[in-house]
Amino acid sequence: MTAVHPSPEQWLKDLELIASAAQLAGEKALSFFGRNPDVQWKNGGRSPVSEADFAANDILKEKLLSARPNYGWLSEETDDDEARLGCETVFVVDPIDGTRAFIAGKNVWCVSVAVVHRGRPVAGVLYAPALEELFEASLTSQARKNGQPIAASPGKAGVSRRIALAEDVVGILETGYRAGVTRVPHVPSLAYRLAMIADGSIDGTIVKKNSHDWDLAAADLILQRAGGSLCDLEGQAIVYNRPSVSHGVMCAAENAALPALIAATQALENH
Repeated sequence: MTAVHPSPEQWLKDLELIASAAQLAGEKALSFFGRNPDVQWKNGGRSPVSEADFAANDILKEKLLSARPNYGWLSEETDDDEARLGCETVFVVDPIDGTRAFIAGKNVWCVSVAVVHRGRPVAGVLYAPALEELFEASLTSQARKNGQPIAASPGKAGVSRRIALAEDVVGILETGYRAGVTRVPHVPSLAYRLAMIADGSIDGTIVKKNSHDWDLAAADLILQRAGGSLCDLEGQAIVYNRPSVSHGVMCAAENAALPALIAATQALENH
């Protein structure tokens, strides 16, 4: 396939494209929201997928690949094609991140679309139509929410850290760190949870094993451009568009606050 020569202008054009596509897909999904859409089960009955997921996926695939036919494609709702591994630049898509919440009529779900180049996101959009929120960033532009710049919170001395984590993880955290944490209840969409760090609504999160590229790529870049990071327990950035698209335990927070969260989370790796 034709190589793509990276440039700030290209990624800004891609950001405009994926923002437009995400909003179209989101409005389509919203037309099913609260109306008992048909639901199927995949992965041995563990994961739901609704007709809204498929409808949104169809819109994204048609609009994005018709505009960038030389880009690869990776979506939660499309059978994986190894041809993506031969592409320098790939669309990484989750038509509805937070499908369980969507089916239950809860509004914390979003369309997640990223452009990944050589393993790292260069443009990313999260559109949460039920909340009327649009997050976006490119490799060379600020993270924005509904057009306004956002920034991750470094936290304040003596103020409890607001960390989103599962109840069964609380007791695994290093004792001293745990004493300064207020647990944020479950956020149904992992992508949206990362966006909450980017806009300062919460201070950090711990991501359990087995998240996937499509859950992470767009939000990863938005968080990065807001002054935060998502990384593994060795402090390494996530590499996308590999043969395996699932990941191990990760932490996310504002950059200065991240090392302490990683250190406090080490015991989770083998739990």
